[in-house]
Amino acid sequence: MQITAMPKNFARMTRTKKTSLGMLAAGAAVVAGAVAGAPAASAATPAQAPAAPTRASGGNVDAWIKQALEVMRAKGIPGSYDGIHRNLMRESGGNPNAINNWDSNAAKGIPSKGLLQVIDPTFNAYHVSGTAKNVYDPVANITAAANYAAHRYGSIDNVNSAY
Repeated sequence: MQITAMPKNFARMTRTKKTSLGMLAAGAAVVAGAVAGAPAASAATPAQAPAAPTRASGGNVDAWIKQALEVMRAKGIPGSYDGIHRNLMRESGGNPNAINNWDSNAAKGIPSKGLLQVIDPTFNAYHVSGTAKNVYDPVANITAAANYAAHRYGSIDNVNSAY
C-alpha cells in the first residue's frame, strides 16, 4: 500500500468501526474488536473546540451533568459525574447539537443526536419525566441516555466504549 493512500483508507476504515448509543438501541450488531479500535468521538459531527466550557441554552457541560445527576438521583437512575462526562465527551465532544448524519441509523432517517448521541426512538422510550421532550436538551439527553444505559448495562458508568 502506498503511504499516500493510508490516510484515506484509514479514515474510511475507522468510520465503519464506530457505533453509537442509537445503533445498539436500534438492534445493530456490534463487533467488540471493531469498537475497541474506534477513535474517540467519531460518531458525531465534530464540534468546534471552544476555549471556555461548552455553552448552550444558558449552561455548560459541568452544569448539565450536575443537573442531570439531580434528576437521576430523584428517579433512582444510577450513574456518576465521571461516567457521564467520559461518555459525553467521547460521543459529542460536549456539543449538545451534535448529530451523526452518516451511520446506518442516519441512513434509516433516525440519526443519533445530542450530547450522548441518542436516536429519537431511544430518547422517547427512555425519556425521564420532568425533563424537556427535546433530544437536543442537554439534561433530557443525558438522563434519557443514562436511563437507557441503566436498563441495558446497569449504569452509564459501565459503558466504556460506544454503546
